[in-house]
Amino acid sequence: MKNFLFCLLFAAQLSAADSISTDIVVYGGVPCGIAASITAAREGAKVVLIEPTKHIGGLSTSGINTAESEHMLKWTIGGFADEFYRRLGAHYQTEGPEYFFESSVAERIYLGMLREAGVDVRFGAAVDQVTKEGARITAITLTDGTKLRAKLFIDAGYEGDLMARARVKYAVGRESKAEFAEEAAGIRFDKTPRKARTVDENGRLLPGISAWAKDLREGDAHRAPMNYNFRLTVAKDPKLQVPIPAPKHYDAKRYALLAGWLHEQARQNKPVKLTDIVDPYKRRNGKFELNNKQSAIYSLGHFGGQFDWPDASYEERARIYQDHMDYTLGLLHFLAADAAVPVNVQKEMKALGLHKDEFADNGHLPYQLYVREARRMRGEYVVRQQDVQDDRRKPDSIGMSSHFIDCHHVQRVALNENEFVNEGRIWRMGFAYQIPYRALTPNASECENLLVPGAASFTHVAFCTLRLESVWMITGHAAGIAAALAVKDDVSVQKVPLAALQDKLRAQKQVVDFIPGLPEKCEHLNGPPEF
Repeated sequence: MKNFLFCLLFAAQLSAADSISTDIVVYGGVPCGIAASITAAREGAKVVLIEPTKHIGGLSTSGINTAESEHMLKWTIGGFADEFYRRLGAHYQTEGPEYFFESSVAERIYLGMLREAGVDVRFGAAVDQVTKEGARITAITLTDGTKLRAKLFIDAGYEGDLMARARVKYAVGRESKAEFAEEAAGIRFDKTPRKARTVDENGRLLPGISAWAKDLREGDAHRAPMNYNFRLTVAKDPKLQVPIPAPKHYDAKRYALLAGWLHEQARQNKPVKLTDIVDPYKRRNGKFELNNKQSAIYSLGHFGGQFDWPDASYEERARIYQDHMDYTLGLLHFLAADAAVPVNVQKEMKALGLHKDEFADNGHLPYQLYVREARRMRGEYVVRQQDVQDDRRKPDSIGMSSHFIDCHHVQRVALNENEFVNEGRIWRMGFAYQIPYRALTPNASECENLLVPGAASFTHVAFCTLRLESVWMITGHAAGIAAALAVKDDVSVQKVPLAALQDKLRAQKQVVDFIPGLPEKCEHLNGPPEF
């Protein structure tokens, strides 16, 4: 869409200066990058934050309106993350931190915090080239030609684009079970087959089905991350609505699998409702957040559409982005108008509209695609499933997470012409665990002045506990303080004094240590309050 990836190709908003020098460059104006920028600036460092789009805040300002605290132990959320949620609480006049919010409100609060800290925020151009001397980055060049020189760089982005261009080793997709001896790793077939026609009249797999199950093996590595989708903000009240636009490119055949399932439900006289296909989460001020429904036969997750995103060029990502938007708007159009859809479901769909108060400069559609996972660094330490479930204490802890191991499906695979299974889902109990500083640092031989708190050094399974904006603010906070210390002491990121780093984080109320008497197992899901 016009305000997202295409601006990577035609950047016009960045300063026209040819060269900028600073202490720290933070790449990615997502919550992780915001936390890193502000905490480093508060330590006295001169910080430039680069955001490739026109809006900061990542998915917190692009449709995900929860801290995901309902799947976490709230006591693990401290430091900058807790400060941000407390500012939301002050805005909504609730006591303490507020974990459910609106995108536009989150963006205003983030912008205010960046202004207070004196962070130089620059929009509209992406990293193009990274210049290194030995194991040190000396400068990065953006897509508009601007060169930024700094003593230290932080890649906070979802994709790890700066990291990759710095020739730091990384992984994409899913490791095999054997690589790190992880029980939940690799290809994972759902246990329950889904009944629906999987091929067309010529025997070709229908859109949305990636492969035949017989060609895959449980536990093997696979190149793709979990699926992506948009998190639309909609309204049921007509006074709050604008119409949901038609997709630029629509083909009803794209939803043939769903149509076949709907026909089969009708044949068996089984009722269907809209919530069997999409999940509308109730939010504030008449807003509902649409998300992929895990148990649905077909939903907002574009299974297979995400395969090439992590290593794609910006031009190719623009195409994938548009494909996801066409898929999303096409699905909503199909549900509202196609003859295969029951009348009651059509009526429910037609009763929804985009909320008029969100994303007004982008046709009321979210700015960013929900990239749940892309590249993952292979740093000094690789956090594994064992580290987030069993071996949870680390001497170089810089923060904590406790989220469930939550991986959305990756793809659908056909069992035969009339059955398929979803593949890739993981849902495991959450435990409080310490995040090691070594997961943010590359190997010293690869780069000495880069921190990667976003696409951090985790396996796919373990990354499923990191990939929340609340947790990314925790790693971002730690990266900001570590970067400021490295600049002050003129040392590599691998040589930052750990005790000093941990002491500063504790003083800033980051939760670095286990707290005696508080639960370590996240056993219950706590839903959002009634709004």
